[in-house]
Amino acid sequence: MPAVEVLRDGAVLTLRLNRPEVLNAFDSELHHALAAGLREARAPEVRAVVVTGAGRGFCVGQDVGEFRERSGSIGDHLRANYHPNVLALRALEKPVIAAVNGPAAGAGLSLACACDLRIASEEAVFVPAFIGLGLVPDSGGSYFLSRLLGPARALEWMTSNRRLSAAEALDWGIVSEVVEADALEARAAEVAGGWATGPTGGFGMTKRLFERAPLATLEEQLELEAQLQAAAAASKDFAEGVAAFLEKRQPRFTGR
Repeated sequence: MPAVEVLRDGAVLTLRLNRPEVLNAFDSELHHALAAGLREARAPEVRAVVVTGAGRGFCVGQDVGEFRERSGSIGDHLRANYHPNVLALRALEKPVIAAVNGPAAGAGLSLACACDLRIASEEAVFVPAFIGLGLVPDSGGSYFLSRLLGPARALEWMTSNRRLSAAEALDWGIVSEVVEADALEARAAEVAGGWATGPTGGFGMTKRLFERAPLATLEEQLELEAQLQAAAAASKDFAEGVAAFLEKRQPRFTGR
């Protein structure tokens, strides 16, 4: 049984973490399988990606049983396993949706927050987990949550270890939508399918702009906008968008 199921439906690629017996906790095999799945997601034919979990959980972070058996620095473990996958996910210049089907805790919470959009099952829960073990957020958790919630609220939540329901996560803005459990897969596919028909290059460059914005001066951001707008205007999707507008029809984007 693969540690990550890679499922393709047209231009949508789904990566399903597949260790349901441990709520999809990370071990070495899962890290390697996720890395392979993210490499597949880079293919130009893939225009939207869904990340979800098998069984009752999304991902509850590190498999503590494996961790206790591991020698060496935890920092080195993060650098060798977690960091490459977080960076590979963020480097995808196409929309990435987390379909959070159950508990997302610790590094699993960080993984969900590394995605561009989160849709939650009503059975999902969001748990900081790190502080409960005397640890600090990792796998990008401090980076993504400070951007989603603001530094003060992110700090308060991460140090309280408070468990958030799906409804609370929606109220806080961590997720954009909550659906019934048996409707999650279809809803994630619907949203991803809609994105997959859009101008993929434009999505990717827009992601780049918003990634850079908090770190840039106004002058730097204006220049990056100008550079990326020139690239977007040279695309076939822009030509199609203009033609569709003039012809008063829906555009047929190809992602090129």
